[in-house]
Amino acid sequence: MLGASEASEASGAPGAPGATGAPGVPGTGLGRPADWAELLRISALFTVPGDALAGAAAVGLHPNRRTLTALCASLCLYEAGMALNDWADREEDAVERPHRPLPSGRIAPAAALTAAGALTVAGLGLAARAGRPALTAATALAGTVWAYDLHLKHTPAGPAAMATARGLDLLLGATATWGPGSRNRSRNWNWNRGSARGAGPVTGVRAALPASALLAAHTLAVTAVSRREAQGGSSAIPLGALAATVVLGAVVGRGPERGPAAALGLPAALTAHRSAPQLLGAAYIATAARPLLHAALNPSPQLTQRAVGGGIRAMIPLQAALAARAGSLGTALATAALAPLARRLARKVSAT
Repeated sequence: MLGASEASEASGAPGAPGATGAPGVPGTGLGRPADWAELLRISALFTVPGDALAGAAAVGLHPNRRTLTALCASLCLYEAGMALNDWADREEDAVERPHRPLPSGRIAPAAALTAAGALTVAGLGLAARAGRPALTAATALAGTVWAYDLHLKHTPAGPAAMATARGLDLLLGATATWGPGSRNRSRNWNWNRGSARGAGPVTGVRAALPASALLAAHTLAVTAVSRREAQGGSSAIPLGALAATVVLGAVVGRGPERGPAAALGLPAALTAHRSAPQLLGAAYIATAARPLLHAALNPSPQLTQRAVGGGIRAMIPLQAALAARAGSLGTALATAALAPLARRLARKVSAT
């Protein structure tokens, strides 16, 4: 899979840089902006900012400049994974999804691989600007993304690897926000002074672990469903994902949750209105549950793909619910505001 199909490229078959049988830039394989938007699945980009924002809320802090830097790093690494995914799957997609940008010849495989590498370097460079702990999290995230796309995707470890990537993305936002000079919104609490129990980066990671685990659990369920989106034929997996969605929605709806931060001696977060986590948890369930139920009743490829798309969009209300559960109502509302944008763009560019 790592080696390109030289024979098909030489013959001008779909997927070759010189293929001209599909829309694009004839003879170059560079593609148009619309082709790259499809390759990179830009409608799914709106699910990324909430990782960093939920991570900031989990450590009891307002989003700051380092949070924004981590968010940009996450966007780069996410898109690197999208480009690498299609590069690794180009031969499989030539059979199952010949309309995709690479097998159709609109974008050359070499261009997609180059984009994946460049976006990875950019993401790590941005993470480094947010501090060493953030760079450590970003490096682990990038390694997980590349391992998943190049090898783990088609193994039993695939869903767990993807879940790990989402969890690490939230931790990237947490470690970046909880950095040198961070001040808690309740009182001045400086990284350098810390507390009697210590306030280093490990403390921030520990505070964010519950939220990271919940987001990873949702990702695990969606990824398990996505493994059958091209073939369909399984009711058990969408049913399992539906059950997981209901449980996760109930858990995040219990907020506000101040226990993990308080147990670690972190300053108290602002108290969100109790109904916010419940409403956002319900929105999360509503977004993911209906297409999952349809896929369980009729596990066709089309309905399974819709279930995956619904699960991807459900990331946003879940992230918002996690922020509200941590006591950050403003961050929760800002995250939730991304949902209509994601839904609108998904009508033009598929998220799967």
